Amino acid sequence: MRPWVLAELNYGYLREHPCQVAVLPLGATEPHNLHLPYGTDIFEAETIAGRSCEAAHHRGAAAVMLPAIPYGTDTNQLAFPLAINLNPSTLLTVIRDIVDSLAVHGIHKLVLLNSHGGNDFKPVLRELYGKTSVRLFLCEWYRMAADAEKEIFSTKDDHAGEVETSIALAYFPDLVARDPQTGKLAADDGAVQPTRFEAVNRGWVSITRPWHLLTTNSGAGNPHAATAEKGRALMDVLVERISGFLVELAATEIDDKFPF
Repeated sequence: MRPWVLAELNYGYLREHPCQVAVLPLGATEPHNLHLPYGTDIFEAETIAGRSCEAAHHRGAAAVMLPAIPYGTDTNQLAFPLAINLNPSTLLTVIRDIVDSLAVHGIHKLVLLNSHGGNDFKPVLRELYGKTSVRLFLCEWYRMAADAEKEIFSTKDDHAGEVETSIALAYFPDLVARDPQTGKLAADDGAVQPTRFEAVNRGWVSITRPWHLLTTNSGAGNPHAATAEKGRALMDVLVERISGFLVELAATEIDDKFPF
């Protein structure tokens, strides 16, 4: 039993060891090029959240990882088989119900640890603000470690590229597909197609990208420079930053000026 993983705990333990902070991993079920599993975002979220809660636990913080939500917003990947979609409004409802449950149990600090770029949870924080005693925080690990990624990785990553493949090689390597003859990753180079509009291509205008038109095999970013060592280096940064925040959050009293 790991005391920072709710799914492994029993009532006897929780009755004697109340929780201060809950961490909710949020993933997706979708293709990741030809070589990474459909559960990549789930495995990433659980690995990062679990290791961060463990580090915080060893520093005295009662932080617990909730079971992950394995589905995300995937309206633009539904052209690929068995990409599973939850609309943003559905995710809001699910998170609201979880928040209500935590409030009943006296847990008033929740960190949403998101591992899927298609999820947009900032509106969730805004909609629930002032309507619950639970204070919500959003952590998107691929944003918080952007500076470290520039130092560790050689290519730009968007989806199933060097970053995600490195994490997979480090923490769930048995699920990374390779060519049986060459041993190389069974993946294309993750090239993406530009749209017809310069403003969109430059990022001045945003759209929902139809992934089957944007990519060849759902990958956006070249994975072939990935290594397990790079994945572990990134994980060290993530765990240090997230666990440090969890320790600080657990120790901070909620008053009428919180979080200021």
